[in-house]
Amino acid sequence: MRCPFCEHLEDKVVDSRQSKDGTSIRRRRECENCEARFTSYERIEESLPQIIKKTGVREDYDRDKVRRGVKIACSKLPISPAEIDRAVDAVEARLIATNAREVDARVVGEAVMSELRALDPVAYIRFASVYREFGDIQEFLRELRDLDIDPAQD
Repeated sequence: MRCPFCEHLEDKVVDSRQSKDGTSIRRRRECENCEARFTSYERIEESLPQIIKKTGVREDYDRDKVRRGVKIACSKLPISPAEIDRAVDAVEARLIATNAREVDARVVGEAVMSELRALDPVAYIRFASVYREFGDIQEFLRELRDLDIDPAQD
């Protein structure tokens, strides 16, 4: 593994622990060049489907891309990184459960919205407003009503 500080390729594992849910291994590493310590995570590689975009282009599922979207929706909210990771894990579990080789990007977007809706209504609305590309304020208000949030309240 490449050291994030000096780019050296040799390191030693100082400590290894399995995650609580058993899906990954956390390794504490020390660079043999600069002696800096850093953490890596190893995950079991699941067979995730390819994603079919609106344009018809196919691309590999990208966990980091999904995590970035969820993280942006949750910014400045009291949501921990662990909660964000659990939401992304749940999205991946849904994709794996389809047993499909390819899924439409809408499936991913709807799964993310479902997880965010359960996590935090503000994060959900933030994501939905970008994902669904609301055309006007009425669409936005309909979405708020579906959440049982009264926009007139403080």
